[in-house]
Amino acid sequence: MPTPHWPKASSVELEDWGAGANMLAGSPRASGRILSQNPNGSSECGLWSCTPGTRKVTFAADEFCHFLSGRGSYIHDDGEEIPVEAGTLVFFPAGWTGISIITQTLTKAFMCR
Repeated sequence: MPTPHWPKASSVELEDWGAGANMLAGSPRASGRILSQNPNGSSECGLWSCTPGTRKVTFAADEFCHFLSGRGSYIHDDGEEIPVEAGTLVFFPAGWTGISIITQTLTKAFMCR
């Protein structure tokens, strides 16, 4: 089996994943593409992008994110604020809940397990 890879992430054509869930403000719309997924669904990785807006978020699984472009912030329910932009790395543990505020279309590479 060949190793899943994309030679250039910026040239990957993303699929429309629809309106963001749990919208609080704006009209965030997500898109993405899965690079690899375990057959049993235990992990997946790929690219995700979302247009500006504010929404409530909960990470159901551990997720490591490398933000590639855009700007925004994640605010944990306890008040901790995590600003994100190109180059930011974040690990969201399963169960993390808070608010996502996207001010400039945000794109990330992610790995969930």
